[in-house]
Formats: sequence, C-alpha cells, structure tokens
Amino acid sequence: MKRTPLYENHISLKAKMVDFAGWEMPLQYEGITSEVMSVRKAIGIFDVSHMGEIVIEGDDTVRFVDYLLTNSFGSLKIGQVMYTTMCNENGGIIDDLLAYRLGENRAMLVVNAANTDKDFRWIVERSSGFAVKITDVSMDYGLIAVQGPSSEEFLKRFSADITGLSYYTFGSYTIFGKFCIISRTGYTGEDGFEIYCKWKDTPFIWEELLVRGQAFDLKPAGLGARDVCRLEASYMLYGNDMDDHTTPLEVGLSWVVKFEKDFVGKESLLKQKEEGLKRRIRGLEILDKRIARHGMEVFREGQKIGTITSGTFSPTLGKSIALAMMDNQVKISDEVEVDIRGTKVKAKVVKLPFYRGSVKS
Repeated sequence: MKRTPLYENHISLKAKMVDFAGWEMPLQYEGITSEVMSVRKAIGIFDVSHMGEIVIEGDDTVRFVDYLLTNSFGSLKIGQVMYTTMCNENGGIIDDLLAYRLGENRAMLVVNAANTDKDFRWIVERSSGFAVKITDVSMDYGLIAVQGPSSEEFLKRFSADITGLSYYTFGSYTIFGKFCIISRTGYTGEDGFEIYCKWKDTPFIWEELLVRGQAFDLKPAGLGARDVCRLEASYMLYGNDMDDHTTPLEVGLSWVVKFEKDFVGKESLLKQKEEGLKRRIRGLEILDKRIARHGMEVFREGQKIGTITSGTFSPTLGKSIALAMMDNQVKISDEVEVDIRGTKVKAKVVKLPFYRGSVKS
C-alpha cells in the first residue's frame, strides 16, 4: 500500500490504520464520535495527502478544462476554485473534483484518491487537438485539512493574510516558515482550510499544528470522522453515492452543470433533463437507532423504490441518517421502510442537508 508523508505521525499517535483506495490511512485516533465533535465545536485536522493533483497548462488550458468538466472553468478568476463533475459521454460521473485556476493558462484538478490514475488516463486521452501539457503531481504535495468553527481564528495567528480568503478561493502563503497554497475549502460542513505543501514539509507542518492547536482544542481526525461529517453535511461520496453509472442531475448536482457551454456528456445530460429524472438521491431520517448501510433496499407499500447509498449514526444530530437513490416520485416527508438485515425499519424522507454548520457561503 502507498503511504502519505504523515504515516509515521499517525503511528506515533496510535491511529487505527486501514486500507483506503490502496493507501494506508488513519481510520481514527481517540474515536470517531469525539473526532466529529472536535470538528463541529473546535478544530479537527485531517491528512488528505492521498488525494490526487493533476496540473494542466498551455495555451488551450481554459478551453480544454471547460470541455472536460460540467461546471464553467472559464468563469473563474485566478485564485478561485470550483466544485464540479467530470462525465463520460453517457453523462455518468467519472469523478467529482475541485478545479483551481492557478494562472491564465494553468489549472490544477484535485481528484479522489481512488480515481487518480483513471482520471489522469481519461484526461490525457481527450487532450488530442488541444495545446496542453498534463502532469500528475500527486506525489509532490502533502495535503492537510484544517476544519472547524475556530479554524480561521487559529490559522490567522501563523498566516494572517488568510482572513482575506473568501469561500472557494486560494492563495500562496507561508505558514511556520514553509511555502504553501491554502484554500478555503473542505468536506465537513464547517468553515475550514486545506493546506497544500511540499511532500517533505508535511510532517513538520502537521506537528506544528498539533502543538500550537492545543489551546484551541484542536485534535487529529481520521477517515471515519471525515465520512460522518461529510454525510451530516450531505456531501456525496464517489463510489457510494455516485459513480460512472449515475449522473450529476440524479445526485442533486445540477448546479454544477452549465449547459450553455460544450462538455463531454452534454447531449446525454440534456436528453435526461428534457425527458425528466426517473430516480434521484434523497435524504432519509431512520426512525430507529439502527444504521442503514450502503446497498440496503428501500420500500414503500411493499414495493422496492430505492437503495441506500450512504448511512451512519449522526453524533451531531443524535439520529441515524442516510442517503438513498430512489424513484423520483418519492417526495419529502414521505414515509418509507429500509430493510436492515431482514427487518423493515421505518424512515422519513427529509430535506437536505441534514446539518448546516459554520461553512462559508
């Protein structure tokens, strides 16, 4: 398995390590619930160095990236970030990702760890005819996410200019004497920042954050807490809630699809929009303490109407929650049943997000 630059730091913190997309990653340190509450009430820091970074540069960068992605990269100013999907010709989602406008003719795509190689091949294969250079720089960068309502108050002590960062913007900074790119982005539903630094500098920055963050109740948080936080905030997880057989329209991401421009998959998505959705992601509140897990079936009046894509017990809300791909006829406030290991458990369709925290808008 691959290891991030923080592997030894995780071992010293006695983290429980697991295989995630071929990377040896920390699942938890003290415990998932306490780590979630650190993120919700103070600050949690995550090692997300396993994420992939792909740089695209050249005269046709903007035109090429706009062709690849459903959202409008050309509308970004230098220093802005956008969330988007990258689709195949059928409108299926190859990946959901962040696109950074690094320069007039320079972009960085931050992709899911499990998809880095696949995404890189897809991008290279579609670059014929465009004046672009494509480089996988994933092993050049470490990435630390600092998430929680106290994040800005904490980080501005060491890099004062970050207070000027609005949501989904980034800049070049020095923190603890090390050069970094810092963006006001995250995957938890709280305000926060993501720090891109040189691979070799990552352990030093991590340790400085841990030591200096004690006064702010900062704690390390693992993949378990990250998954709970993102589900509470109703952020989709690639491989669970979406894949190359689901479309952005079906998973509630129509806002990242800009039909006024050309992109791979446009015709298929236009057709789906015109014909109307047959299914879509909905939120469920499980009326029981039991947890609905990925793959479990959803019923109404004895008929199967959907499948759970993600589920957990939310320590923030004190209830079991889930996302499910369901028949589009199902509406908010409808009551359904989830088959949890042979028992039909009642659930209610609710409006998303489940939780809205300190995240900026």
